[in-house]
Amino acid sequence: MPRISSKHQITLPVDTLADAGLKAGDEVTIEADGPETIVVRRVVRSPDQALGVFDGLFEPGYLEQLRQEERA
Repeated sequence: MPRISSKHQITLPVDTLADAGLKAGDEVTIEADGPETIVVRRVVRSPDQALGVFDGLFEPGYLEQLRQEERA
């Protein structure tokens, strides 16, 4: 029987993970669903969300400035 450790960690049974289609390395969200219930869901990212990791990487107009310099 899994228990909550003093570090608030739980080891999930392999069979339960397999039945849910989850595997090591999957990103998940964990939410309370009322008293005594915790829900674990796999995070499914869309390509648009993946591309969002680059937002704010460069100042606005920076890439266009580089392109203009290359054309000159």
